[in-house]
Parts: sequence; C-alpha cells; structure tokens
Amino acid sequence: MSITICITGTSRGIGKALARECLLQGYRVFTCARNLSQINDLENEFPKHCIPIKMDVTNEQSVQESKTAILRHTSCIDILVNNAAIHTGDAVPELSAINTQELTDSFEVNTTGVLRVIKMLHSLLKKSKHPKIVNISSIMGSIAQVVGPRNYAYSVSKAALNMLTKILDHNLTPEGFLVFCMHPGWVRTDMGGPHAPYSPEQSAQGLHVGHPLGYTATDIYCRYFRMKGYNVLHPIGWDSFGLPAETYAIQTGTHPRVTSEKNIQTFRSQIESLGFSYDWDREIATHTSEYYQWTQWIFLQLYKKNLVYQADIPVWYCDQLGTVLANEEVILTDKGPRSERGNHPVSRRLLTQWMLRITEYAERLTQGLSSLDWPDSIKSMQRNWIGRKEGASITFYSEKDSHPIEVFTTRPDTVFGTTYLVLAPEHPLVSSLTTSTEKKQVEIYIHNTSLKSDIERTDLLKEKTGVFTGSYARNPATEKIIPIWIADYVLYHYGTGAIMAVPAHDERDWDFARVYNIPIIPVIKTTTNNNSPTVYTGEGTLINSQQFDGYHSQEARKAITTWLSKKKAGKWSVQYKMRDWVFSRQRYWGEPIPLMFDNNENIIPLSEKDLPLTLPEIENYQPSHNGLSPLASIHEWVHIHYQGQSVRRETHTMPQWAGSCWYYLRFLDPHNKESLACKEAIQYWMPVDLYVGGSEHAVLHLLYARFWHMVLYDLNIVNTEEPFQRLVNQGMILGEGGVKMSKSLGNVINPDTVIADYGADSLRMYEMFMGPLQSEKPWDTKGIHGIARFLDRVWQKSYHVTKEDICTSADFQRILHYTIQKVEHDIETLSFNTAISQLMICLNTFLELETIPQDAWEIFLLLLSPFAPHICEELWERLGNNQSISKHKWPVYDAQKLKKDTEIIVIQINGKRRAHITVSTDVSNATIEQQARSQKRIIPYLENKQIKKIIVVPHKIINFVI
Repeated sequence: MSITICITGTSRGIGKALARECLLQGYRVFTCARNLSQINDLENEFPKHCIPIKMDVTNEQSVQESKTAILRHTSCIDILVNNAAIHTGDAVPELSAINTQELTDSFEVNTTGVLRVIKMLHSLLKKSKHPKIVNISSIMGSIAQVVGPRNYAYSVSKAALNMLTKILDHNLTPEGFLVFCMHPGWVRTDMGGPHAPYSPEQSAQGLHVGHPLGYTATDIYCRYFRMKGYNVLHPIGWDSFGLPAETYAIQTGTHPRVTSEKNIQTFRSQIESLGFSYDWDREIATHTSEYYQWTQWIFLQLYKKNLVYQADIPVWYCDQLGTVLANEEVILTDKGPRSERGNHPVSRRLLTQWMLRITEYAERLTQGLSSLDWPDSIKSMQRNWIGRKEGASITFYSEKDSHPIEVFTTRPDTVFGTTYLVLAPEHPLVSSLTTSTEKKQVEIYIHNTSLKSDIERTDLLKEKTGVFTGSYARNPATEKIIPIWIADYVLYHYGTGAIMAVPAHDERDWDFARVYNIPIIPVIKTTTNNNSPTVYTGEGTLINSQQFDGYHSQEARKAITTWLSKKKAGKWSVQYKMRDWVFSRQRYWGEPIPLMFDNNENIIPLSEKDLPLTLPEIENYQPSHNGLSPLASIHEWVHIHYQGQSVRRETHTMPQWAGSCWYYLRFLDPHNKESLACKEAIQYWMPVDLYVGGSEHAVLHLLYARFWHMVLYDLNIVNTEEPFQRLVNQGMILGEGGVKMSKSLGNVINPDTVIADYGADSLRMYEMFMGPLQSEKPWDTKGIHGIARFLDRVWQKSYHVTKEDICTSADFQRILHYTIQKVEHDIETLSFNTAISQLMICLNTFLELETIPQDAWEIFLLLLSPFAPHICEELWERLGNNQSISKHKWPVYDAQKLKKDTEIIVIQINGKRRAHITVSTDVSNATIEQQARSQKRIIPYLENKQIKKIIVVPHKIINFVI
C-alpha cells in the first residue's frame, strides 16, 4: 500500500525520529520544520520519498484556521502526524486520533517508541477510509523532556497553514528531460591551487532562479581572484548521458543526442545572459566521443587493475524501461513495487552485471575523509554509506555436505546463543542446501521475495516469515546441530548474505524464533530483574557460554574470536556496508563498454588505440524484454572480426555517473588527443581547492569520483590521492512562501523573466544578498526591487564624478578602505551577503557628497564589479578607461586609514542605554567615567545613588550599576 504522511515539527527529537522511521518503512513523508537545514540529512538519505517543507509555528493564530486548513486538504494525505501545533480537538469527530494519554504513559524517545507510533498508524489506516490526524504535540513535554511543554500547542501561524495547504497538493511526478550541468572553475597562483564549484541537475525547461545561486557565487569568487593576480580556470560542461534522455527519445522518436544538444543550447543561452566568466573554449559534454573516449580509457585501466568483474546479482528490473533500477528508483504501491519513472511493474532478477570493486578502496575512502575540509554532515553520510564495521567472520559447516557458511557479526560474544542460521533467499548456497522435500516451498518463497523491496523485507514491524531448507549446520562454539532457514529479512548484498541467529539478543531473530518455535538461549545476563522472557540487546556478563562464563561482553568478543581462530572457525574481520558498484545499464544512451567476448566467452578488452568505441546510429531505442540493451539488436555492430577472430561486443552501457567521475581532469586539458590531461596541467592545477555543489551529490557522485581518483593516483596519472580538498554546499532557493520550486505548484520563477524586468546584475546581487550561501532562503520578489534601486543609485551617482582633486574627510576614507578590507575578506570566505551590505553602506557615504572624486569612485566600482559586472563595465568605460574593469588590479586598503580618531561610547544605567559620548580612541577609562558622570541626562540617574559597580567595555560601553 502506498502511504503518504505529513509530519510537522521534524527538525529534532521525536518528530525527526518518527520521520526517519516512516521513511525507512517506504512511506512518502512531508517533513515540516522551521529550519530546513536541520533535516538535510533526511532529504539526502531518502531523496525520493522525503519532501522537506519550511514551516514556522511559533506565532499563535486561530485554532479554527488550523482546523479549516487541515480539513480542506485531508484527501491529499493518508496521515497527518502533528508534532507541532495544529490541533483538531473534538471539533473533528470524523477523524480518528490516537489516545494521547496512552501514548504519554508508554512512549519513549527511542526506536522502540517510534515504532509503536507507526504500529498505531497502521491500525488507524485499517479503521476507515478517511484520512487520519494524529496529535502528539500536547504530550511533547513528557515524550522529550529536553524540549519542555509547548505553550502554543493549540495554535498555528497563518504562514504555517499556507505551507501545509501547498504541500498537501504537492505533485512528485517528475516531468521533462534532465541534463546534468557542471561548471568547475580553478583559481591558481604559482604558489596556490585550483578552485572547483559544481552545480545541480537542470530540467529540460531550462534554469529557474534557484540554479544560478552556485554559479553566481563561484563567478564572483573567480572574478575576484583574477583581479588579485591569480591564474583562473573557470570552465563549464554538461553531463548529458543518462536514462531520462533515452526515455524521452522512446516517447518522442527524437534521437537523445538531438534533445541533449538542444537543451544544452537553452542552458548556455541563459548562463551567458547572466555574465558568468566561463572559459567557453574548454566546454565539454560527456556524450561526445571526444570526451567518452577517455571515460572508456579509464575503464580499461580499472579492468587491467582487476577492479572490473562480472557477477550475477539480484537487481530490480523493469521490462517496460528495459533496465536495472536502483532501490531509490522503485516505489511501493498497493499493486506491488513499481518504477518511479512511468509507474511500471518491477521485479527482482538475477542478472549478469559488470561490477567495479569499490570495496577494495573502502578503507582508504573512509580514512581519507579525515584529511578533507568538508562539512561534517557530508563526511558522516559517506562514512555511513561505506559502513565500516569491526567484528568476526565465523564459519559454520553444513551437517550433510560440509558446505562452509560464513557469517559476519559484530557480537561474537553471543555465538553460544546461536540456535539457527538464516540465509538470504538469493544466497548461492540455497539451492544446494535445500532438500527435495522442501524444494517447492523454498522456490515459492524465493519468488515472493523477488517482489519485495529491501525496505519491505527489513521492516521491523512486519511479521517475520521464512522457510526451512531441510538442512542443518554445526555451531562451532557449542558443537550442536542447528537448522538452516532462509528468510527475507536477511539481504544477500549486506554482509555475507547469511547470519547466525541469536534470538535472545537480537530483536529480529527473537521475533522469528517465536513465530517458528525455535529455541531461545540467553548468553548475556540482563541488567534488569524482570523474570518475563524478553530480548536483551545490550552488553553484560556472559552466561551459558562454557569456559567464557563470567566474561564481560567486551573482553569476551576478543577472547572468543581468538579461540575460534585457533579452531580455524573464525577470525577478526572488517566488513563494509557498501557493496561493489553495479556498472551496467541496459540502455542505449551511455558510454559503450570497451570489452568483447570470444566464442569461448573469454573477455577481450578493446585496444586503447582503437578508442573511442562509438555508439552506432539506431532508429529504435525501445529496450528488449530479456535484459539486453537496444544495442544487442544491432547484429552488425555486436558481431565483428577483431584481431583475427570472431568476437561479440558487450552491449551494456556505463551508468551516468561514469562521465561525471573525472570531468574536472578533462577541463585541465580538454583538447588533448594523446591523454586525458597532460602531466604538466595536472601538476599545475590539482588538487581542487574548493568545490561548491549541492548536498544531493554527497554520496554517489562524490564517492565515485574519489574512488576513480584514487585509482588514477595508484596508476601515477594524477598527483594527489584526493581530488577535492574543500567542499562547500550551497543552500537552496525556495519558492515564495518557503516551499521548493516545482512546476506542479506553479511557483517556478524563470531567470529570463527576472533579467528582462530587472537586469542580470540585479538577479546576481539579489541571490547573493538573500542570506549566507550555505543557507536555504525563500524567493521574495520585493527583495529584488531593493537591489535594483541600489544599482539605479549607483548609475545616477556616476554622473557626479569629477577628475578634480577633492579633499574628502577622514571618516570618508576610513569607510572606503574598510569596505575594501571587508569585501575582500567576505568574498574569500564566501560571505557574499555581508559584502553587499558593506557596499551599500559605502554607497550611502558617496551619496552624502555632491561631487565624487574619480579615484574613490573607481575603487567602489572595482569592489562592486564581481557582483554586478555589466553595469560596472559600462561605468568604468564611461570614466575613460580603455581596459576592461575585470582585468584591473584589485584595490589595496590602507591600514592607517582604518584607524579612527574618535569613537562613540554608550552610557548605560543598569544595562539600559541612557546616553552616549564621543571620546578620543586613546582615552583612559577614568576619563570616560568622568565625562559620562557629567552628562546632563546621566546626572539625575546617579544623584544620591550608591554605585555598586562600574563596568567598562573598551571602545564600546560604560555601565553604572546602582
């Protein structure tokens, strides 16, 4: 069943925990929070099912408004879980609700407690067809003590209600055709290194105003460093291979190359209108043979290094799309699993796929993170994705044929409590272990499992199912015979695909054992005095463990593993959650894999001199229904003579990630026909000093790029082990009202329209002025009016510039040189909003002058030019300058002129401001006190009063405590 849940108050605590668990169950979840940055991790972990919505409920409004808003839109969701401040009370009797008092008595802020709520949600869904509203905000104080009671638990702000009404109409169906746009740029001095921003995906309709945010930031950064004397490499390119283009081709009959290049032209036109200073001579596109020749070349190096292999693995396969789908591309519906694109039926299949041994680099990928200047959240996501775990590999042997069955466990201290083994239904040993009497049941179970997603299979709430294989194994610790089962809660691609089941100390094993009456033997003494049978997952003192009784869990893990090692039944081991990279796609629009097969199925790599292996021109892009790509139907392309023998070309193509794994290297030397980049260019520009990009690429793209770069480093092709030294995630520009821009909501703002109304410089500056680069911020058309007025004042004031020598005040010079210092610092720290604020302050200082000296005005234009290059170029030329302003040196501030002769000291009485005085910057505290006491407004406060204390904050405040 497809379920949509809206949860308010998801920024922390129980709301966030509940949202995470619902997402793990496969629900689509609208996560509402005041600060969306606090739920970035949920969106990154569940990009297809988590829809974050900005929602502030701290301002009290009418209860009736909240009821009306909810009732108006209840048909759009299955459940609204109110963890914030929307309350329906008894005025909505037709909506079911959880007994909040019962929840108060039983709830704990942990996984178990959250799962109880989800069980209640399940039960609510069964009671009636009406949408359900669950209120838990009124018991928040007892659920999460750190939060405390919510005084506004029965009210909600009007803005929050507006957000709610919009999200309940949110349409998640993706439309159009996607092209991935990337535009790294490098900044370099003879002593420095490169800089590389990265951009998010674009739609076929072109850019919306959220897309230029990162482009503008990096353009300002690069323009500034050029003016500082740096060598700047600021290129742009297009990641134009991929399934969306091929799907569009199937639907329209248009070649994907045609649609890709048409969309690239659209993006290029929009980008050029914004004045980004890209080096267009270095433009690349991953679908051109000039580029993917070197993608194929890197693949061959991976093959030679034994990092490429074939394996039969269970994958989601869609007949209609004719390709393998990733887990996040599959959605759960009441009709079974379906493809997200097109809503087609999908099922699990064992298909032969090309794999890359990324797990060979798992340890280095983990350790390398410590040397990178990346956001902690991104490094944490990569560490979690890699999933390094230390434990023990323990070998059990089947009783009949002595098949070794290897399991990995982080708790070898519980091995004496193992009462059965569980294999994943896809495990290769299942067929040989299954007896003839159990074969039919096992085959049925395997088929039913193939229709389930990983989320469904690992759902902690579902009733555990499994089938006995008919075989037994011997526990190497107890020497007892235990049964071997298969069950869908064990995944083949996780660990070894088999587990030792210890029902006394694992919740899933406990549930399974109780369903099938399997013995439960506790081997760790619990810390409670509860005599009722229950699962205990913690650590403690060992019992029922023979010679290890009395050991604590921590010391027992080492002692038992050492003991098993001596018996040749176990060893210390490190395992990773990350699996090898599936590198096959059954489609046309991708890089052909440069491998072939002879008549004996031996693999023959294509010679490097014969690269590129280009895509043939075909008319039919329709996928086959046998797991083969459209290329397989082109007999004359597949079957060829090569090096004196008949061979068959591989017809799978590479995934879209292949081209984006190494693009930054090709930008260094894009026209090189002899290598992907010459050694001199790599040595000069690498590593990348700064990479600006969205957090949506935190795991896959960045991880794959690091992997390929490490391989190239081992092959002595690049000079550094890591490609990107510093990473900055730009925030998101939301639509007006705080929701994501979406065609379905009708809130997408086209930059072409904004440029036509206000000019490109206004758009550039407004996006930088909205807030910190890393923060999310809602678009507000009123805000761009203010920026446009600022630029109008700059234009008008330029008519008052003179070449005559004009003596300006020390305060004027101080503000001008402070602005140089401030803007320089803020650009280097990517604090563009505060740089613009200082430019506005500086302009106000110019506005006070009737006539402006040209030398001072030129400094101001130089500071403004990275932000507003068009208007500054025009005004610069008007001043008589022949050379472009972008080629002029950045101004240097005079530290002496930053010094002030006087300063303002605020006078406070008991912390409240009552007056102020102007004093010399080098005045003593005693003089400040004397002048403060003599002020007419202060005398009445101090007269006949006992002064307890006098506090002086140097250069700022004097406070009399009376």
